[in-house]
Amino acid sequence: MPYRTVGCIFNHYQFYANCQSSDAIEMCEFNVKVSSSWKSMSEDAIWSICEPSSCPLWPPLCPLRRNPFDTVKYSDLLEKQLCDLVVAYRQNEGLTTQWDHELSYLLTSLLSSHECERITGFTAGNEEFQDALRQAIPEKHTFSGFPIQQAHTNIKKLFHEALKSSLCQDIISCRGDKVRLSVRVCVFPYPESSFLAILLYNNKEKKG
Repeated sequence: MPYRTVGCIFNHYQFYANCQSSDAIEMCEFNVKVSSSWKSMSEDAIWSICEPSSCPLWPPLCPLRRNPFDTVKYSDLLEKQLCDLVVAYRQNEGLTTQWDHELSYLLTSLLSSHECERITGFTAGNEEFQDALRQAIPEKHTFSGFPIQQAHTNIKKLFHEALKSSLCQDIISCRGDKVRLSVRVCVFPYPESSFLAILLYNNKEKKG
């Protein structure tokens, strides 16, 4: 199985080779200052390998500007605008809109998990979300969701892009006395003032 042994520990400035009798995690001593357990490489030797002049084929580092936006406030602003668009859309269909704010809150962890999976390839917190969702959805009710992500934050454009999906149309246009809608918007910052916006629409309705 992977991740059961440790042969070395390192970062940009230090390197320690494991010289213990066993490199199995459960048998290792992790105090790198113990010379009998870890053999260190000198910083000069590390620098001679890592300095730019030793690797002339490496491209020069390009400094990236920090993203200056407060993405939490930006997410809240876009979510409010999205709610207004959903309400207006349903009014044109002759429908009223009732929101489930508790469920909207739960959707935050799901969107964060989507972004984590997109970056790392691993999912996290899915079981916890499913447990919370089961508690939030009453008996004889159904849950439908539609996520969409784009590399821009034009909320009207995002809304119309989502409506191209028949599933999203069904969610937003759902009819019934027990229908509750939820939306969540999460904006994730990237360097150079770039963004990734993820929207999730869902409805909770009582089965007939």
